[in-house]
Parts: sequence; structure tokens; C-alpha cells
Amino acid sequence: TIDGATSKDLDDGVSVEKMQNGNYLLGVHIADVSHYVVADGNLDEEALKRGNSVYLISRVVPMLPKVLSNGICSLNQGEDRLTLTCEMEIDKEGNVVNHQIFESIINSKERMVYDDVSDILENNDKKLTARYQDIYEDLKRMNDLALILRNKRKTTGSLDFDFDEAEITLDENEVPIMVSIEQRRIANRLIEEFMLIANKTVAEHFYWM
Repeated sequence: TIDGATSKDLDDGVSVEKMQNGNYLLGVHIADVSHYVVADGNLDEEALKRGNSVYLISRVVPMLPKVLSNGICSLNQGEDRLTLTCEMEIDKEGNVVNHQIFESIINSKERMVYDDVSDILENNDKKLTARYQDIYEDLKRMNDLALILRNKRKTTGSLDFDFDEAEITLDENEVPIMVSIEQRRIANRLIEEFMLIANKTVAEHFYWM
């Protein structure tokens, strides 16, 4: 998983392998909330009233109880979790040449944060690289694939809404003391690319059904 440093509900994980034919095998794994929230049940009705989780500066008002959103439905490191997986074979030009969508169980190797992954990939941070040596090659493969997907989107006319977002810093009393521009670094863009291609693949899958 790769999320913000303060994230509690880790709802997506990613995996990338290099296949023998030179293509990439990208897995996007989404927490399977539907296994625990029955359609038209009490939890479902309450979630419908709320509509979505509300992310405030220092806290979250969750759509679902914390025991679900931060607990059994959060893809915590080293714990088996139920997921829905979109697995895509992607060639060197960024084309999805094959895909599968299936129920799965994953066990996250690491709970990574955007800044650490970015420091590894952008700055070759030696301390972080040594700490995450066991997944360093995975991160490099992810970066390579993300660049391919981004170039593919650009050449096919995709719009990139890359607007600045405000990052508000609070003091110990939760009073705003500083407003700065939030950085969208290489790790943020990497996850964006993987989510975009997964959404596109699932949408096309349903279209052809």
C-alpha cells in the first residue's frame, strides 16, 4: 500500500511483476467492503445517508464504522485481507492486452507513504533504499510502468487536471498556522496512473458485457 502518512483506512494496494514476454502484470487490489456490508442492511442504509467519508484537516468522519474502515477492511501490513483484484497485462506501449477481475485475498508486504517512496525514486535516498531493500526492485518496476502509462495517456489526448491544492498546517490546538502548496510527487502520480488504468479497464469490461 502507498498512502499519506496520516491515512488510517488503507483501501487499495498495488503489485507489479515483469512477465517472461517482457510485459508488465499490474494488480490493483481494492478492499472488498461488500463482503461485510450487506445490501439494504443497516450498515448499507446508514452509509447511504452519509454518502461518503468526510476528510477534514485533522480527522475523518467515516461513512462506515471505524471497525470496518480502519480495521477489517483496511489493507494493513502483514494481515490477510479480502479484496477485489483487477489484474492487467500491459505491454511496453502501455496497452492492456489482457485482464482479469476476481475476488482475492492479499497480504500487504509494506505500509508505504508517498514521501518515502518519492524519496527513494526521485532522490535515491540510501537510508530508505536500504530499509526497503526487499521491495526496492518492485518500486522501480512500478515507476517504469507508471511512466509508460502516463506517456500513453498523453499521446491519446488525456486531460491532466494538475491543479495546486492547499496543505493546511494546524498547531496543537488545531488552529491553522500555515497554508502551503501540497506537493504531488512521483509516488502520488504513480498511484494515480495505476488507479486510472484500473478504472478504465473495469469500465471497458462492463461496457463489453
